[in-house]
Amino acid sequence: MNSRTFAIALLFFMLPGQAVGDDADIEALVAELEQVKGRLAELEQLRQRVRTLEARLEEANRTATSGEMDRSDVALASDSTAPEPEPPAIDIGGALRFTTFANGSVKGQRGKSGLDLFRLSADGSIDNILLSAEYRFYPFMDTIHHGWLGYKFDNESQLQAGITRVPFGILPYASHNFWFGVPYYLGLSDDYDLGVKYVLPNGPWNLQLAFFKNSELSNSGDLGRYSYDVVSAGTARNEETNQFNARVAYTFGEGTTCSHEVGVSGQWSELYNVDTEKRGDMWAAATHLDTRCGRWNFQLEAAQYDHNPVNPAGVGANRIEVGAFESIYEIAPGGTVGIANVAYNFPLSGDILDQLTCYNDYSVLYKDGGGDDSILNTTGCAIGIGPLFIYADLINANNMVFFGNGSLADGGEDDWDTRLNLNIGYYW
Repeated sequence: MNSRTFAIALLFFMLPGQAVGDDADIEALVAELEQVKGRLAELEQLRQRVRTLEARLEEANRTATSGEMDRSDVALASDSTAPEPEPPAIDIGGALRFTTFANGSVKGQRGKSGLDLFRLSADGSIDNILLSAEYRFYPFMDTIHHGWLGYKFDNESQLQAGITRVPFGILPYASHNFWFGVPYYLGLSDDYDLGVKYVLPNGPWNLQLAFFKNSELSNSGDLGRYSYDVVSAGTARNEETNQFNARVAYTFGEGTTCSHEVGVSGQWSELYNVDTEKRGDMWAAATHLDTRCGRWNFQLEAAQYDHNPVNPAGVGANRIEVGAFESIYEIAPGGTVGIANVAYNFPLSGDILDQLTCYNDYSVLYKDGGGDDSILNTTGCAIGIGPLFIYADLINANNMVFFGNGSLADGGEDDWDTRLNLNIGYYW
């Protein structure tokens, strides 16, 4: 059928109720026929354009395969309806925190408050390259908390390089409260050093191996740091170097509402003395149980450590000085640490609170060679309200550093000190 015959037939279908016979009708049909013919011509041109574009697209696809596509072909071959690629998954976060506390030292003022910190962080990955970093600003110092790059393998294992958390004991924290526990002030919990770490999760198993060249700051005498390390700012002048860590844990009941992680950890490093230029050593070992059953969390840990520095004449052979937060103090060169923590996460039905977790954290240091024990017990709650996170803690300490005349080394005082601590933070 030619285009003229097709047009006349089409008119009959378009005008079923009209008779075709008089001159006026014929003239109208002829005019309508000319319009249809014009549209058919346009349609034919469009068909030809489509065939041309299809040919160009086919050619563009062939050249794209051979790696020779030019810019015009790329524009032609692109699919405008395809979704745009997702931006890199790097999240920028931060926090602004304030602290109010009351204890015997500020009894006359009925407490004291001030800025705790302002921090910025970046976490995420691009392809298989991982990033985690955090920098903190305190009223009296600013310092890096951690910062590492990593690679995620197909078996979900990770290789991390930079300032990363030391794998030792209960992770990520051997406590629930804001003030932490005794192990933190010995450098045996939430410690960050500079090195390389391999993390292998395999079902209920978790293996972590690490080597740390030194503490997080290259200057061992710099006290403006977050983690407590052996430092060379005092009279003993030792520093941590060439540290090896291994931690293996197995979770019974993994994936159920009642799981129990059991693990062991080991640590060994050299202690380099700046004055004698000789190397001593230090070692630590721990075993732990971290139970999460329903809304309950139970944490138990026992650890032992020992330092063997080579100090110069006139400096006690067992004198160990650690520092952070622009402070320095002595610790017992060896001892046994115990942890017993319990926490309960309350069910919430209202629209105000997002989280309410109350806890009691207990930790103690039994010092080798005598000396009064150092005890820290904290009872409190962590409260989440949208972006706000609040710690309300009642801390009781006996012979504990930062409480009265307490000490983690020999001496100190066998006396209890109480501190009411309230920390309010806005997190994003």
